[in-house]
Amino acid sequence: MSRCLAERSIDHVVLERGEVANSWKTERWDSLRLLTPNWQSRLPGYAYECDDPDDFMTMPEVIGFIERYAQVISAPVETHTKVTSVRCNDDGYEIETTRGSWQCRAVVLAAGACNIPNVPRGAEALPSFLETLTPMRYRNPAQLPEGGVLVVGASSTGLQLAHEVHSSGRSVILAVGEHVRMPRVYRDKDILWWMDAAGLLDMTWDEVDDIRRARNVPSPQLIGSDERATLDLNGLSKMGVKLVGRFAGVHGRKAQFSGSLHNVCALADLKMNRLLNTVDEWVLEHDLSAVGPVERFESTRVPASPPLDIDLDSGEIRTVIWATGFHPDYSWLDVPVLDRKGRIRHEAGVVHPRRRRRCARPQRSPAWLSGRHPMIGTSRAAVRPLQLSVSSWFESSRPDQGFCSRGIANSYAVLAACTNGEGEPTSSAICAASHCSLPASNIAARWASRTSRQV
Repeated sequence: MSRCLAERSIDHVVLERGEVANSWKTERWDSLRLLTPNWQSRLPGYAYECDDPDDFMTMPEVIGFIERYAQVISAPVETHTKVTSVRCNDDGYEIETTRGSWQCRAVVLAAGACNIPNVPRGAEALPSFLETLTPMRYRNPAQLPEGGVLVVGASSTGLQLAHEVHSSGRSVILAVGEHVRMPRVYRDKDILWWMDAAGLLDMTWDEVDDIRRARNVPSPQLIGSDERATLDLNGLSKMGVKLVGRFAGVHGRKAQFSGSLHNVCALADLKMNRLLNTVDEWVLEHDLSAVGPVERFESTRVPASPPLDIDLDSGEIRTVIWATGFHPDYSWLDVPVLDRKGRIRHEAGVVHPRRRRRCARPQRSPAWLSGRHPMIGTSRAAVRPLQLSVSSWFESSRPDQGFCSRGIANSYAVLAACTNGEGEPTSSAICAASHCSLPASNIAARWASRTSRQV
């Protein structure tokens, strides 16, 4: 975002709560690698340089990539500046931070979507002797107490942690909910290469049948490894990981699980095969002969009668890892732009604050994504443009828009026409980012949403 603003000669500042690449330095486990191959790691005017474009970056490499990009574009980052409040005033927005106040006319929110771990309701009923943690706190198996581990969630994170913890010698139970199954390699090429070549990643937000569902589709079951290996539920079962249904809660001293495991896995297999059919059709249409043969993968093997509960007093489980996703933190956003579920209401990344005092609805269509500053504040006192926008990789995935790349997005946020808390003129724009972030894995959301209505 900072680079795109600089291209348009829009002066700005990036507010960062920690260091550049903060979340990658402080909120990731040791062995994590990107799910996207190196050739997809592209930012506006910058690409990851490496010997193997089909390899996957490690966490130190990701951190270095983001830090170098910030240096190359000379991003005006104010580190250790946590935004504590954004609210409307007569001239636009007032921004409170841990290092003073700012005044501006435009804001772009790029705080990321992975600020707070999703922990299922009922988790508080777990016995106190169980160790519980989320992927933000997990680093490696050595930090876990001896004994069995329940991993809740079977998307990319859940599979990787179940594999790593089981490989350390612990018994693992994996609670499986809705998931997106994909092979890492299909017909001799990475599955993301096929999705990119066939145009499946070019679909924009307004072409998706159900955008609300697309935003909630789980990440695909992909991992990054030197072997370009596929890790799925069959592989984990073969290792000895025990599969149960979706975590449903705690009753008494028992953890309870859904009985839908068979149906959930069958649906994931069905959607995977539809994706592979689409790839095969594209190969035929383009007469590609120098690719591997058509493949179909074994259906997910599910126990005939998976257990519906586990006695927590039995000692079978000593640790619970919640690999159940994340949600954004907007506790600092004091502007009326959230819906009843706490999500930002926006259209193509542009947010319209509801009429409240001097924050008003716009009189004309927003044009932020085209680089123009639309007139959004239309009340009597708001005589200058007001802008509140969301920097979103999903809504702005076209390469020519430059706000993100398919493999990696270093998102920032923006404020314009600023003065500091003492009324002195400062930069004409501010970026307010809780952290510099990379999207984890929603690359499959467009496809999964597109096919979900056909099931």
